Amino acid sequence: MSAVLVTGGAGFIGSHIAEAYLAAGHEVVVIDNLSRGKRKNIPFGVEFIQADIRDPMVVELIRERRFEIINHHAAQVDVRVSVADPRLDASINLDGLLNLLEAARRYGVRRFIFVSSGGVVYGEPEVMPTPETAPKLPASPYGVTKLTGEQYLYYYHRVHGLDYAAVRYSNVYGPRQDPHGEAGVVAIFSTRLLDGAPVVVFGDGEQTRDYVSVRDVVAANMLLSDAELRPARLLDDRAFNVGTGVETSVNELAAALGRVSEKTPEIRREPARDGELLRSSLDASKLRRLGWVPAMELDRGLRETFQWIAEQ
Repeated sequence: MSAVLVTGGAGFIGSHIAEAYLAAGHEVVVIDNLSRGKRKNIPFGVEFIQADIRDPMVVELIRERRFEIINHHAAQVDVRVSVADPRLDASINLDGLLNLLEAARRYGVRRFIFVSSGGVVYGEPEVMPTPETAPKLPASPYGVTKLTGEQYLYYYHRVHGLDYAAVRYSNVYGPRQDPHGEAGVVAIFSTRLLDGAPVVVFGDGEQTRDYVSVRDVVAANMLLSDAELRPARLLDDRAFNVGTGVETSVNELAAALGRVSEKTPEIRREPARDGELLRSSLDASKLRRLGWVPAMELDRGLRETFQWIAEQ
């Protein structure tokens, strides 16, 4: 049994990760400042500490508890917030990360899992599905901090020997997703369908995303917590795309949610948003070679998510 720290473990994805570590028999501690996470998401049997990842007490906690694994999901994740306040974005996503990394280096953390992004670090890619080696062209301060986070991890790996994996997620959906953020389009559309409100589609709706179930994301995290990984020579050697490689347009997503909910969505068109990516899907071949396979078919995952939201 290992001691595991999950930051952001009261959030949508982090709470599922904490649940999986607990089910695997690990001793799990969650840190979350509850700025976006919810106390009710934290699994029973997990120790919860309300704290900000920038707080010096987090270093003390890592010193005292000697975690084997740190799974770092806590972040400022809103692209619009990063544009409006780049310093806040950098404070949370970089100062917070460095607080954890310094403690991990000093106090013997075996592996550090870092959540990057498979959308914002690549920008508008030329190759689809996009491999890890594609050019890094972040178009927002949020994307810059995620890429910089990976570069810090690479430095700590090469200079201090810290073992790590960076996971670049595509568009994650599933139970516990928050319909009040910009990234949770499945939850937003589901909530509007339940309310009998029109579904808002920006532009022509042909922009695509790669939708991956949170259950498959959890499987990727669990695999990378223990997989044997070669030392990194280049930044991308320890980065792993987590996606299906399948593009689904906004129009197709709305239609699919109509099918699984047995409700006909009323579409309201609004002007395209500046800076929105036109296409996105990830090539996860490297993760597949380690044994990961996305098991959740989109309609089944959407049905599960819609039913969960309906029950809330």
